[in-house]
Amino acid sequence: MENKRIFLSAPHMGSKELDFVHEAFASNYIAPVGPQLESFEREFAAKVNTKYAAAVSSGTAALHLLLRYAGVGPEDEVFCSTFTFVGSANPVVYLGARPVFIDSDEQSWNMNPELLVGEIEKRARKNRLPKAVVLVHLYGQPADIDPIKKICNKYEIALLEDAAEALGAQYKGKSPGTFGMAGFFSFNGNKIITTSGGGMIVSEDKQLIEKVKFWATQAKEPSPHYEHTEIGYNYRLSNVLAAIGRGQLRVLDDRVKKKRCIFRRYRDGLEDLPGVHFMPEPDFARSSRWLTCLTIDPDDAGIDRDRVIGRLEENNIEARPTWKPMHLQPLYQRCEVIGGHVAEQLFRQGICLPSGTGMNRKDQGRIIRIIRKCWEL
Repeated sequence: MENKRIFLSAPHMGSKELDFVHEAFASNYIAPVGPQLESFEREFAAKVNTKYAAAVSSGTAALHLLLRYAGVGPEDEVFCSTFTFVGSANPVVYLGARPVFIDSDEQSWNMNPELLVGEIEKRARKNRLPKAVVLVHLYGQPADIDPIKKICNKYEIALLEDAAEALGAQYKGKSPGTFGMAGFFSFNGNKIITTSGGGMIVSEDKQLIEKVKFWATQAKEPSPHYEHTEIGYNYRLSNVLAAIGRGQLRVLDDRVKKKRCIFRRYRDGLEDLPGVHFMPEPDFARSSRWLTCLTIDPDDAGIDRDRVIGRLEENNIEARPTWKPMHLQPLYQRCEVIGGHVAEQLFRQGICLPSGTGMNRKDQGRIIRIIRKCWEL
């Protein structure tokens, strides 16, 4: 325990964040909405090449607002990726709807387009179409969007892209989150850029963005007094946190470059080990490699994922299992799942390695050496 703690994905500040925060303080816009927030939204929309953006308090809040805008309500069904974080599913339940979980494919680890298309076609024959599809782009890896968008367009199903983990990635040259009705991102402390907490909604639909901003500021009507005709939420991002986001946005390209370099060093240092398989990158995608993920097949390796995580923790290094599928969570065990075995295997064998861009080559070399020693025992 003499070595410093290496975290999974620690925040990494650049040189401009504090300048923008000082601007926020100097202007005295410490309230939630102000010039930094408006600039952050405008700059973010330009960065991902979309028309409009709305900054909110979290990615989960963003999904809640978008599901509401899509008309999701009690007893509706929403198709969701099963291999993901719980924040991708919980807002469905906030609105009284039921999530239906779709398994992953092996080439991207994201939602399996063939399973989704088959299930939607089957339900169309029964007049039981889902109200929306929440497509997650996992660990910086874009899902195969085109076939999913095509089936959603065919049946006029709202496609919402959870790009919380995929800022800086590309699907056929475009940013994930910009293909469906709307997309959203997260700026949680462990993400590729951070505002300590926060999220962003993006869309080509100006009316959508105006409506979610309205709901996110307690649905206050334009009146000299406080007038409310709809339920709203306290979901807007603060002006001060937006200032941090503006600075972070300026280092995004460098962060993606470093994340991809970290992935390559892990791959070069570990791919020869028996049973080790890294998260693939399909031809249609350029992953941001937010986290470097791999699987360890215990039959080939002679050891399992948990032994590697344990050995790293003994050396003060944080690593984690990949996401536990939603259909295996006690919270959602009664929900319907389409497929499931791919996500289950990815969870049993998957490990996320430290991937913070503040980590130096010496730190990463130490991690690689410790992992390799697990095969020597």
